[in-house]
Amino acid sequence: MKVTLALALLGASVFAADELTATPLISSSNTKFGSAIEGVGVDKAGVIYATNFGDELTQAGQVTGSQSLLYQAANTTAYVNGIRFNIDSSGAEEAYIADAALHRIYRLTNRQGADGAFGSNDVFCQDEGILQPNDLAIAPSAGRVFLSGMNYTSDSVVGNGDLWTCDSTGAARRLGQFHRTNGIEVSPDEKTLYLSESENKGGAVVANRILAFDLDAASGDVTNKRVFADFGTLDDTAATDIDGMRTDAAGKLYVTRNGIGKVAVFAPSGELTAYITTPSIDFVASLDFGGQDGTDLHMVGKCKDDDTKGCVDVVKGLALGRASSDLRKSSGGETPAPPPTGCGKTGHARK
Repeated sequence: MKVTLALALLGASVFAADELTATPLISSSNTKFGSAIEGVGVDKAGVIYATNFGDELTQAGQVTGSQSLLYQAANTTAYVNGIRFNIDSSGAEEAYIADAALHRIYRLTNRQGADGAFGSNDVFCQDEGILQPNDLAIAPSAGRVFLSGMNYTSDSVVGNGDLWTCDSTGAARRLGQFHRTNGIEVSPDEKTLYLSESENKGGAVVANRILAFDLDAASGDVTNKRVFADFGTLDDTAATDIDGMRTDAAGKLYVTRNGIGKVAVFAPSGELTAYITTPSIDFVASLDFGGQDGTDLHMVGKCKDDDTKGCVDVVKGLALGRASSDLRKSSGGETPAPPPTGCGKTGHARK
């Protein structure tokens, strides 16, 4: 009886989360992105960008508005991935793009127009010891970038994943080694850093969890490592990898579930508050908030109906994104008020 009651309570806690459904935005019939679409980022105007534009690993492009080229790596062996925008100390917009093949981050400056291409492109940060990098996070107050990456093996060990930071001058420093690491994000108050960690055994994925650290944004130091969420105990999806992660301005963490067509949403306390289903995408790879008000959550991944192409689903009016909020504040623009809490907003529905 006690066991039955405990299981019932556990089931109640898991399924108490809201169930939301996104709306297709870019389909296999009109996409200009390939199946490796990743690295979603938003600029201060709310325009969303992603990598694998033109089905090229060397290119990143605009997702919302017109699908158009943002960046083309000069080196044909590059593999561009994570994208983050920032406002520099002079008030100018810049962008950072990760190159997973050449172990570096590019800094794009001298933007030509509000949502145009950048006139300058330089290597901002690099180190041969960096495993990739795969994804990026940023602490705007310090101009500091954090990066994660992985070496995918059949039996993962500590060292198959890493965490690095690059300060505002581009100096790189390794903060730690882990099992496979991927998604990475900084909380709105810049006091917490989130990092995904996964494990393989015998070729199978056996663990997926989110780690949290206390963060000193000025120095880049991380301390007090702890498990924020463990999907093995939370909802029995330990075998489903975590990919991109983003926070909203209120501190909620949005976590892609790459293989089951969902995004999990967590309160800052670690409570699971919602699942978002992506109807066009099973392998959700990355996400961020954009749109005119910075409240539309865009999620990307290979198309369910054509796995050679990249699709985009959206939930409109969901929450004010942390990146959108930071960019508008830093550039002196007006930050829109967050939408009302609860379900029933345009583009999603309670199941």
